[in-house]
Amino acid sequence: MSTGHGFKPGTIQKERIKQLNEASLRNGSYVLYWMQASPRTEYNHALEYAVEKANELNRPLVAFFGITGNFPEANERSYWFMLEGLLETKKSLEERGIQLVVWGKSPEKGILELSRGASLLVGDRGYLRIQKKWYQYVAEKAPCPFIQVETNVVVPVETASSKEEYSAKTLRPKLTRVLEKYLAPLRESSLRVHSLDLEFESVELENPERLIDELNVDRTVKRVESFRGGTSEAKKHLRVFIKRKLDDYPELRNDPTLDFVSNMSPYLHFGQISPVYIALEILKTESPGRGAYLEELIVRRELSMNFVFYNEKYDSFNCLPGWAKNTLMAHRKDRRPFKYGLEELENGETHDPVWNAAQKEMAKTGKMHGYMRMYWAKKIIEWVESPVEAFRLALYLNNKYELDGRDPNSFAGVAWCFGKHDRPWKERPVYGKVRYMSENGLKRKFDVGKYIRKLQCY
Repeated sequence: MSTGHGFKPGTIQKERIKQLNEASLRNGSYVLYWMQASPRTEYNHALEYAVEKANELNRPLVAFFGITGNFPEANERSYWFMLEGLLETKKSLEERGIQLVVWGKSPEKGILELSRGASLLVGDRGYLRIQKKWYQYVAEKAPCPFIQVETNVVVPVETASSKEEYSAKTLRPKLTRVLEKYLAPLRESSLRVHSLDLEFESVELENPERLIDELNVDRTVKRVESFRGGTSEAKKHLRVFIKRKLDDYPELRNDPTLDFVSNMSPYLHFGQISPVYIALEILKTESPGRGAYLEELIVRRELSMNFVFYNEKYDSFNCLPGWAKNTLMAHRKDRRPFKYGLEELENGETHDPVWNAAQKEMAKTGKMHGYMRMYWAKKIIEWVESPVEAFRLALYLNNKYELDGRDPNSFAGVAWCFGKHDRPWKERPVYGKVRYMSENGLKRKFDVGKYIRKLQCY
């Protein structure tokens, strides 16, 4: 896999850029960057495009981030992590002469208000239903051109494929054909006209506790000490991963008693680090583990982007392929020796100590080991009588406690446990033809007792 050295550093590929409306350029006071899905200053194609346009127009650049207190399924844990990263980004933007305006209101309303004084509006891109709704609303009402620049994937989602892909097997060759073009270094440009002296009201990010309280955020899921938000924290984790873990990643990544994962998923979810940057850092090495890691970072992750972008039902049982829905429903009345409701699952009060440990890991640390997350969701299928309800509960718990919840990867990961992006297997009770996982299978992979003991400290 090439690093794309033949591509001019700093060039933003045209496929990342899309104008969302037909408004004409205005004689505004500034260029406005809606920094919503990618609140970072490094390897941010949308930011660099906005700087380029501000320089062309000889205007200052103002960045905006909107915080709504009722983002679906978000809580204190996710807001705290996000705000930690946002404070770092604010300081980093100021070093480049860019003012970050943060308002405690729904993002699409705030950006529309600020766009009234703008010559041009540049935005980044998210793929979930609520983000698409925001962009459509602003595109219809913005008085100036609204240009979207895609920066949270390696290959732009519509360039990678024009349809929902069946599996990694069908998407992989499409990515491989164009990957070199998009795995290109991105150069930062200097801003000619600073915006730090412009007068805008903005919420104070220095006191997350007070801001979360003012926003009336759900406080039932507390912040965690195990992960801090921000680009610098993400890069620390990445350096440790490359130095100490990458070589053995293919062999040891599925052992949750060890720590051979990169821990990039929360930072990728909140847009605090770029997948292009991560991939280029991995490609600088000659590690035997780099191929396996890039498969997860690029192919598997971008399959999830493809999924939520093209499948409007990504957060429901109906997102599954027909064979999976049919086989699970055909077996919904099969005998289940153990049945649990939401309260027992959420409190980790099942008969299965390894499942309880996984639930505790997620609830207390904000991140469950990926291999355990598969087993965890598979068992919910087994213990909840309705497959539709099992899907709902798995997604609810995942999105409530995981720092990387409410993310395309999470939606695709839960759906995979129910048959999405997979194939039919040998038919068995309850699961039908959906892939099965057992505790005995875990025991062949790692020391289950050690994993349970590891989680007893929480």
